[in-house]
Parts: sequence; structure tokens; C-alpha cells
Amino acid sequence: MTKTKPFDAAKYLTSAQSQTELLNDAFASGEAAYIANALGVIARARGMTEVAREAGVTREALYKSLSEEGDPRLTTLLGVARALGLKLVAQAA
Repeated sequence: MTKTKPFDAAKYLTSAQSQTELLNDAFASGEAAYIANALGVIARARGMTEVAREAGVTREALYKSLSEEGDPRLTTLLGVARALGLKLVAQAA
């Protein structure tokens, strides 16, 4: 029997460039669950406790809202983006 380990992308997204590429891909998909999950992965890569503190929410609430099943409020998304040092911009499709 082959032993496997769970994959955690947060361990491999160590640069701002790789994190930005993940988030851009998520936004390009238009899938809310993917966007929330991508933000969660990036927050874990940078340290969820610190990101939650800077975003003004509890760590537990941030984990929940940025999971694949989560549906974060706009204020949470904006707080996380600010905490991650990200600037959200709109572009004509």
C-alpha cells in the first residue's frame, strides 16, 4: 500500500509572485469558492493568525470564510486583501 500525505499548496506559495498568480487565476475563473480558497491558501502561506489580526477578524472566522464552503463578506475580503498587501483592481472584460 502506498502512503500519501495531504497536499497543502500554502507550503509552496512562498513568493509574492506565485501568490499573485494563484489569485489572478482564481479571479479569472469567476468562481467565488475558488477565489475564497485561493485567499485562504495565501493567508496560510503568510501566517493565518497575523493576517486575521490585520484583517480585523478572528483566526477561526477567517478559516471558515476562506474555505471552499465559505462565503466571506466583502468587508472580510477587503480586510484580507489589505492585510496581504494586495491591491484589488477592476479591468474591463
